[in-house]
Amino acid sequence: MKRILIATDGSPSARAAVHLGLELAVEQDAEPVFVHVVPAVDIAGAVGFGYTAAFPHRVTAADRAPLDEALALAGEAGVEARAELLRGEPVDEIVAYADSVAADVIVLGSRGHGAIAGALLGSVSLGVLHESRRPVLVARGAALTAAA
Repeated sequence: MKRILIATDGSPSARAAVHLGLELAVEQDAEPVFVHVVPAVDIAGAVGFGYTAAFPHRVTAADRAPLDEALALAGEAGVEARAELLRGEPVDEIVAYADSVAADVIVLGSRGHGAIAGALLGSVSLGVLHESRRPVLVARGAALTAAA
């Protein structure tokens, strides 16, 4: 195993994925690559007319925060890692980026909505599981596991 793609959004389950991905990287002597996906456009409703408008998303420090946190955790673990901020739909961008860097595995967190809520709300982890041709490892946060 040479490269592990770790998707993060800063949520508790994503933090669990970062920790798991880093453990796997150390164990396999693999390069961890962190990704976070932001929208390409922001949608705003026009008041009074029912129209919506799309504006290019401006990348902020808050958008980079999950990647900065993941890189800090990698540094604490003594692991050299890199990070990429992607724009677009999370499932499509994660799967495409994993293909472009020839990731051996994709690690990401699960929100823990359950089967019914996951089907109704949609799920990045479920989408990546269905779309990727690469192995996918879904990590659940400790708080989510305890609640289940």
